[in-house]
Amino acid sequence: MSFELGPFTIHLYGLMLALGALAAVAVAYIEAKRRGEDPEQLFNMALIVIPLGVVGARAYHVIDRWDFYSANPSQIIGGEGLGIFGAVAGGALGVIIYTAWKGLSTLRWCDILAPGLILAQSIGRWGNYFNQELYGYPTDLPWGIPISPENRLPGFEEFTHFHPMFFYESSLNLLGFIALITAGLKFKDRLKDGDIMLMYFIWYGVVRFFLEGFKPEVWTLSGVPTARWIAGAAVVIGVTLFWYRYRRTKIQNSNFGIRNKSE
Repeated sequence: MSFELGPFTIHLYGLMLALGALAAVAVAYIEAKRRGEDPEQLFNMALIVIPLGVVGARAYHVIDRWDFYSANPSQIIGGEGLGIFGAVAGGALGVIIYTAWKGLSTLRWCDILAPGLILAQSIGRWGNYFNQELYGYPTDLPWGIPISPENRLPGFEEFTHFHPMFFYESSLNLLGFIALITAGLKFKDRLKDGDIMLMYFIWYGVVRFFLEGFKPEVWTLSGVPTARWIAGAAVVIGVTLFWYRYRRTKIQNSNFGIRNKSE
């Protein structure tokens, strides 16, 4: 879906992605200032993070739809379609490269970027609505969305309304944004660098793990949606690292107390 603005054609999918990116930068800018970091670093970091994020997002989508792209290799570069897991992986690589180059704390900057990232995902998902994609199984529920016949998946041609998966994920991502911002403010004196990033992995991992069960025709691995494998791994790793970091701190504090008593 698109509209004309003078000599330009504005695609609503791209517009929502752009709005999401702007929101992410704005939130990260505020978070960097709040944490006493130089927010100007964001603009230089973006020169590496955004291109790698796009490459990762495109690579994930191409692998997901390899049956099509193997038969149409000319569509691999320049075609439509992005995958959020690939975008996160590529963007994370960009953050690692930039922070290592500039001698900055990678974990601290991941915490700065995480709330804006999940907000961008919330906004960007509305692009799927305008493209009539990312819908679930047919439904008679009042909030089911109509899908045009040409955009219905094979085997679902006779159905008209489907679960609005984009809306489910967008809403839950917005709640995730609120949760990350609230945690960062309320527990700012107790959190370690990297904790907000781990919260992002856990929150979004749980969201994607459960929502994947509502989607028809997804990329699977051993009969399980590939996104579920990735999301489940993100949750397990996030929870494990949280437990390990604070368990270790508790043990260290306990040992320090014992030494003080003996002294």
